[in-house]
Amino acid sequence: MTRASLDKQPHEVASMFDDVAERYDLTNDVLSLGHARLWRKEVARAVDARPAQKVLDLAAGTATSSLPFARTGAYVVPCDFSLGMLRVGKQRHSWLPFTAGDATRLPFKDDTFDAVTISFGLRNVHDTDAALRELHRVTRPGGRVVICEFSHPTWAPFRTVYTEYLMRALPPVARAVSSNPDAYVYLAESIRAWPDQPALAARLGGAGWTKVAWRNLTGGVVALHRGFKAG
Repeated sequence: MTRASLDKQPHEVASMFDDVAERYDLTNDVLSLGHARLWRKEVARAVDARPAQKVLDLAAGTATSSLPFARTGAYVVPCDFSLGMLRVGKQRHSWLPFTAGDATRLPFKDDTFDAVTISFGLRNVHDTDAALRELHRVTRPGGRVVICEFSHPTWAPFRTVYTEYLMRALPPVARAVSSNPDAYVYLAESIRAWPDQPALAARLGGAGWTKVAWRNLTGGVVALHRGFKAG
């Protein structure tokens, strides 16, 4: 899969992430110019996990994104549909309860989690709205969702430069550091095709989330969306 489409086939996307699992975290750090770690810190602040709370980290991959929640004393479940990513994660963090699962049919009961979160994975889901509804279903009343995803820079000149980086600079950098550089051509195109901040907020509302708001990071390269399940 090298061409982006919002009509994604789950087995193709899973296979793509299987192929990049070993060097996925390193590649992300390089391609984001080091910003990936800063974005993870902002996600951790927004989720605000507390001791004994249950947190679902969807599209967790190797669980790099899950570790900040675990350090707070929360019970975090890293969930992903790429078995390759889960295998690499289990080798590195054997104590975490890695779970294989499809975002559109989560293997959890209703009202299970205090917080649910997904970072840089929602745009790779076959049915975005079904995933948002599933996240809502497994969240307890009063619980929260935090979505961290690439978005649309708010300053037009920077948006132009950023788009040029995605389509021209990212592929050769990916060839140098990634085990499957074609996957990153797909990822670049999927970022360009993704809805902007207000559009994603509207889809959250349509899935049942309330008090939806967002905050831009790095000038809108990334946006944090948050919502709550009505109590």
